[in-house]
Amino acid sequence: MNQRLILLLITALATNVTYAQLKPTGGRDTSFTVLGSYLREKKYHPNITLANSTLPAGVLIDKEITFSSPSAGRNLKLDVYTRPAVSGKTRPAIVMIHGGGWRSGDRSHNNSLAGQLAANDFVAIPVEYRLSTEALYPAAVQDIKAAIRWVRANAKKYGVDPNRIAVLGFSAGGQLAALAGTTNGQATFERSGGNKRYSSAVQAIVDIDGVLAFIHPESGEGDDSKSISAATYWFGYSKTQRPDLWQEASALNHIDKHTPPILFLNSSVDRMHGGRDDLIKKLTKFGIYSAVHTFPDAPHTFMFFNPWFTPTLTYTTDFLNRVLPTK
Repeated sequence: MNQRLILLLITALATNVTYAQLKPTGGRDTSFTVLGSYLREKKYHPNITLANSTLPAGVLIDKEITFSSPSAGRNLKLDVYTRPAVSGKTRPAIVMIHGGGWRSGDRSHNNSLAGQLAANDFVAIPVEYRLSTEALYPAAVQDIKAAIRWVRANAKKYGVDPNRIAVLGFSAGGQLAALAGTTNGQATFERSGGNKRYSSAVQAIVDIDGVLAFIHPESGEGDDSKSISAATYWFGYSKTQRPDLWQEASALNHIDKHTPPILFLNSSVDRMHGGRDDLIKKLTKFGIYSAVHTFPDAPHTFMFFNPWFTPTLTYTTDFLNRVLPTK
């Protein structure tokens, strides 16, 4: 029985039962911050330091640009990090997605990495999206797709090559990056935001410790035994109530011959990349390039700290230069 048929059967079974849906709580959850994570991890990794947030020389920022207005009074923002445009030259763009359990976090968490990527001749674009306190799945995915369309619509202004766009995310942002990148052209995720005549397809994915499959032996998402999990808040239903949604949001279930190359950067926390190895097997079957780099003993939030920040940057730039070569 093929995978899509299985998902349809699951959907049919799930929709025969009516469950009470969790509703967005409103407001903004500010519980996840880089500084807070640093102070926690410093107890276990006393030698770590925060990555240098100084903007590299020659890098410019356009800040607080509205790319989508999905509801009254809600304007989604992005920032553009780039070096001055060179006549006749275009650069790859990287749409950057923050983590925070789909309900917390901020696009500013990507500022340090964005500056360094721009210094390495990419156009780096940290974006925000509606959190689960504002809107349930698939709103966040639709927002990421809208940001990618905005990049293409404004490619000429920022010297972006519209045929070389990558998506990068950490934790929940990694899950969103993988899902957005493996669902190129799927209508379910295109129902919000402007610039509809532009494509939201990407040509590369960088997943930094983001889960690839929600219902999977390796995944720790959806344990509501002690308290409601972040993923349950995002979907509005537990994995037993609406497994169809949890399956639909799993990048593992969308791999085909059109999937772009993927880089996996991982901590020592295995559950944060649940489903990765099975997904790589599918990529290999289709002859699609992937690469994995795991940092032994690194915490989940490794990308924000030295000694892991620089190799994270290096692995990312090497991968993107390989799969998005200058033409």
